[in-house]
Amino acid sequence: MSPTATRTELSILKHLWSGNRMSAREVHDAVSTETGWSYSTTRTLLTRMEEKGLVAKADVHGVAVYAPALSRVTVLGALARELTRDVFDIKGALPASMFADSPHLTGDELAELDAILNAEGSNSKDGDEKQ
Repeated sequence: MSPTATRTELSILKHLWSGNRMSAREVHDAVSTETGWSYSTTRTLLTRMEEKGLVAKADVHGVAVYAPALSRVTVLGALARELTRDVFDIKGALPASMFADSPHLTGDELAELDAILNAEGSNSKDGDEKQ
């Protein structure tokens, strides 16, 4: 299963999913109004997100730029699975249709999300189930 993003990590991912790689300064400028973070906080969060596998860092002309390492659907699926399976203990099929009104997901992405939500098994916290 993909790493689960926190609310603060989602703030950054939402901007990176726009399709353009961004420098740490560009990420900071994009999120600082809503978050109130200092530049160093943004940099620290990007480093942690890279370690978790949520973002990928590349060097472009001497500038570190970041891009999402996981698709919006993958991250959304992991969050929804964790909430429904681990928090609410729902064992049955999960409807991806609850996201159908989102302007951020295409029909193909909804089908992919449905597959993620209803994949057999999940990585439980105690590791006794495998995906």
